[in-house]
Amino acid sequence: MSADRLIYMANQIGKFFQSQGHDKAVAGIAEHIRKFWDPRMRKGIFAHLDAGGAGLDPNVREAIETLKKA
Repeated sequence: MSADRLIYMANQIGKFFQSQGHDKAVAGIAEHIRKFWDPRMRKGIFAHLDAGGAGLDPNVREAIETLKKA
């Protein structure tokens, strides 16, 4: 799956959780990606983050950083 598609999908998840406030949104985004994205998708978004993370919304970026540390 392309980085552009992963970015789009991650940002869509972020938009869904946006109304819940920063802390709940970041946790919700991270949980959703952890539960529903397969390991290849997570690996791809982690690689994109390592390359600078261009195009990721701030809450999404933070959620992915949190997942990467886990």
